Amino acid sequence: MQTRTPITVITGPLGSGKTTLLRHIIDTVSRKIAILMNEFGEISIDAKIIQGKNVEMADLGGGCVCCSLVGEFEAAVNEIIDTVDPDHIVVETTGVAEPDALAFDIQESLPNVRLDGVVTLIDADAMVKYPSVGHTMRMQIEAADTLILNKVDLVSESELNAIAQKLHSLNAVASILHTQRGKVDTDLLFGITRERVEAQPHHVHQPEFESFSYTSSATFDRQCFEEFADTLAGADVYRAKGFIRFPEGIYLFNFVAGRWDFEPFEQEGTELVFIGKQVSQRKEEILGRLNLCEQ
Repeated sequence: MQTRTPITVITGPLGSGKTTLLRHIIDTVSRKIAILMNEFGEISIDAKIIQGKNVEMADLGGGCVCCSLVGEFEAAVNEIIDTVDPDHIVVETTGVAEPDALAFDIQESLPNVRLDGVVTLIDADAMVKYPSVGHTMRMQIEAADTLILNKVDLVSESELNAIAQKLHSLNAVASILHTQRGKVDTDLLFGITRERVEAQPHHVHQPEFESFSYTSSATFDRQCFEEFADTLAGADVYRAKGFIRFPEGIYLFNFVAGRWDFEPFEQEGTELVFIGKQVSQRKEEILGRLNLCEQ
């Protein structure tokens, strides 16, 4: 009897730390892992962050993996198994994906794999700033076998306890792991051996967010860009990510829920993705202010 390849689904809201967790997994797990990534936005920023690591990847860009890319997902999984034969497959869904349909698809349509578990990341700081749990986030929490409460260093102990209680009220079965920058014991993520049978979902996916992208070969003034980043929340941007070129080099830029940071990164030029509710209506305004930072 052929052994089925275990597959772990990593999900969670925009900016919760999914790609950061993937980087930690790649750096610490010795097994052969294949990664499938489904991004929100025209430019595959997350895939470029992971590239260069000793890992096989398939990029499922351009939509929600729970709906429009189900067929492509199945084909990608089968191709990876045929060509790479990994010990484990990890799927990172877009932040607007509802993982129940994906779990059902794995269960019903991929007999050569088994769903090992669904891991959902939650941004503790964002939960404090935006305490309302929307439909998609609720689905992500309810689907989880393991909940990773990330960025716990950014909230108080009382806030952390309140968040944990809220998560437990939505999913009383999943274990809750507290972490900073996705640094969790990977032995707690794999080997879950999910026992739940997934019922066929009947949701109609209605994306809450939209995005636009920006590329440039210009060099940007760092102080001007930092001031620009401080204004993004007021421009209806919930999430922004990508690479920005300053005189001293290129940096990975991460913005979520009004908080942002830089990390030195080897990349060819400036590529940015902006995500938010009705954010396309502010595109000209946002890019106009960004262009003022060109040197």
